[in-house]
Amino acid sequence: MPRTGVFIGAPHTSNWDFVLTVLVLWNAGVSPRVLVKRELFWWPLGPLLRALGALETDRGAGGLVERLTADAQADRAFAVVIAPDGTRRPTDHWKSGFYRIATATGLAVTLGFIDGPTRTTGVGPTIRLTGDVRADMDVIRAFYADKRGVRPGRGSTPYLREEGPRPAPTP
Repeated sequence: MPRTGVFIGAPHTSNWDFVLTVLVLWNAGVSPRVLVKRELFWWPLGPLLRALGALETDRGAGGLVERLTADAQADRAFAVVIAPDGTRRPTDHWKSGFYRIATATGLAVTLGFIDGPTRTTGVGPTIRLTGDVRADMDVIRAFYADKRGVRPGRGSTPYLREEGPRPAPTP
């Protein structure tokens, strides 16, 4: 497993996703930064989250992708975990920040997963994005096709608005 890069965790269906993801990466010797919504940084949870590598994220504010891109370019040991679903509820698309950071910096994307029905969590392939959003997302969709999350039914299909029309579902 790489020690740096953009790690995505999906499907994001539970508060346990953060804990499990950090444990899997720590076990592999990776000390990632993890994006966590600002609302969770209350006392005493806030200091604990920061100590675990959490980055406070204001989902309504702009500039996060640019800030993380600058951090990645300045830090050779940069590793960030992003849940592209953006929420624990089903959505019609993923947020594209992971894609934009990886293409702007040349960092690889490592696919992490949590699958409730099989009670497994882990890391899948590491891919280099090509800039062909549809082709790259087809690879990502194929990997996550059988992953359901801790709470099946809450996950979202990997799809970015930048792909254009939604692809036909795979059988």
